[in-house]
Amino acid sequence: MDSAGQDINLNSPNRVLLSDFGPEPAVPVGVAVPAIVPGLTEAEAEELRAELVKVEEEIVTLRQVLAAKERRCGELRRRLGLSALEGLRQNLSKSWHDVQVSNAYKKTQETLSQAGQKTSAALSTVGSAISKKLGDMRNSATFKSFEDRVGTIKSKVVGGREHSNDPNPSSPGSDDQPLPDHMPF
Repeated sequence: MDSAGQDINLNSPNRVLLSDFGPEPAVPVGVAVPAIVPGLTEAEAEELRAELVKVEEEIVTLRQVLAAKERRCGELRRRLGLSALEGLRQNLSKSWHDVQVSNAYKKTQETLSQAGQKTSAALSTVGSAISKKLGDMRNSATFKSFEDRVGTIKSKVVGGREHSNDPNPSSPGSDDQPLPDHMPF
């Protein structure tokens, strides 16, 4: 019988026995099994031990069936040409969708949107204040005095070039070439 199609009914005569897959799980070393648990009769304790062994066997069987189903799933994916990368992409896509529809994401998005709007308004206010301050500075007597001095120096430098007898035709002020756009001052 194919292990992927095995009967998982634990009462079925077709079920796979633990002995088919290896030794049964042993009681861990150092773990004492009490003879009688307080509040239980010997018969009840024995019945619970038997049920425990049965449940542990079922767990092992279910793990084996799950492993067989996972192998079969992998085989089917390979035959259909589905790669692990494609499965990962689909899982990530689904996970991202789940995150986006979660309440926590929506609340965080709203909070960040509000914070962005407040930050934008604050930066706009700061920008306006800086522009106003620069305008005030430009209109101050000290700045006008500085501007006049720079203008005077510039006119002396540029004016001195225009009146010189420089034979270089590429000098600023010659009629053949326009002045460069990036004049200092």
